[in-house]
Parts: sequence; C-alpha cells; structure tokens
Amino acid sequence: SDKWRDENGPFAPLHAMNPVRLDYIIGQICQFLGTENPKNSGNYKPLDGLNILDVGCGGGLITEPLARLGSKVTGIDADAQAINVAKNHAEGEGLSIHYQCERAEILLEKKPENYDVVLALEIIEHVTTPEEFVETLFGLVRPGGMVVLSTLNRTLKSFLMGIIAAEYVLGWVPKGTHQWRKFIRPHEMAAMVRKARGRVEDVSGLIYHPVDKAFSLSQTDLGSNYVMCAVKLK
Repeated sequence: SDKWRDENGPFAPLHAMNPVRLDYIIGQICQFLGTENPKNSGNYKPLDGLNILDVGCGGGLITEPLARLGSKVTGIDADAQAINVAKNHAEGEGLSIHYQCERAEILLEKKPENYDVVLALEIIEHVTTPEEFVETLFGLVRPGGMVVLSTLNRTLKSFLMGIIAAEYVLGWVPKGTHQWRKFIRPHEMAAMVRKARGRVEDVSGLIYHPVDKAFSLSQTDLGSNYVMCAVKLK
C-alpha cells in the first residue's frame, strides 16, 4: 500500500493504464451524460459539478485527475493504509477529495442512488461475489447515471499476459495478485449489468504496447483487459 505512488513499483501497470482510463471515462461521461465543456474554452472542466465515487480507489491514482477536472470525488477502499496514502497525497496537492476506509455495501446503506458516476476499476476480479458487487455499484448511482468497470477477460491471452507475464516474467505485480478463474468475460459482465437495471453503452479493450510501455483503446480486441460503460435505467 505504501508504494502506490511509485511508478516503477507494484502498481506500475495502473500508472501506465491511467491516461487511457481517464480519457475513456471523460469521453463516456461527455457522450452519455451531456456534460461536455469544449477543450478550447478558457477553463476546461468537463466534469464540473459531477458527484463521482471511485470504489477501490487505492492510493488515488484516478481520483486526483477527476478532481482537477471539476468533479466532486469520493474515494473508498477497504485498505486503510491505501486511504492514508491517498489522503496525504491529495493534501499535498491541495485537492479536496473525500476519502474513507469503507466497503461499498456499507456505503450503499448510507447513500443509495447518491452519485452521478460510479467507478470500479481493476477491482471486481478481486471480490468474492461479483454479481452482488455489480448490484451494489448500481445501487449507489442515481437513475440515469453511469457505472464504469474495468477488469480482465477470462481468456488464454489474459492468462499469459495478466498472470504469467505480469507476475512471473516481468514482475510487474506480486505473484498471486490475480486468480485467472475470477476473471470475468464481457458477456458475463453485461449480464450482471442488465440484472442490476443497467444498459451497456460501450465495451472497449485495453491493449498494452511493450515498446512504448503504454496502453491504448481497441474496439475489437477484448482478449486481455477491457473497460465497460453502462447507464442505470430510469
């Protein structure tokens, strides 16, 4: 947990993924929630006024740029040490972000349908009951609001890239970080979303480019990492 801000440490893949994840989130919000603020304006804040929740926020890698773009951000995580890292870093950057060591299920009891956007990035593959987790996410978002999930597909490619390469060959993350059987295929995720009264709007693959050490989006290759955007039905 104390290595969240080390770009070459165990969270290096998330640092590399962050720019494309952020671009995706902003693009989906602007397209489906109608909040676009043109980039050529003097103060480009496309998320201005939105109430966003990041579930499993870790050390705050995605919450801070969202706060800079004008949104009111809450980050929750079950890891108290990660929350302390996130709080301290945000304070050092002069950012107002509400962090709390909390489980999504407990927050749902306090603030149902409270958020415009709920994010769950690279977290669902670690939970015990993913279907119930998705229902919780949609319980936290307002009708007409958006849920964005990202995870790993359960394929041979994800086994080779997400476990063999990332954990054993390249040493990106500690061994045992992932369990391949807990990876979720896009059609399985879509079924969970529909059961939770959501409508899938987009599914895109996240492709790693080893030469550039960066990720890009793909509309056709969902073989390893992917991100899904869904809207809660009114």
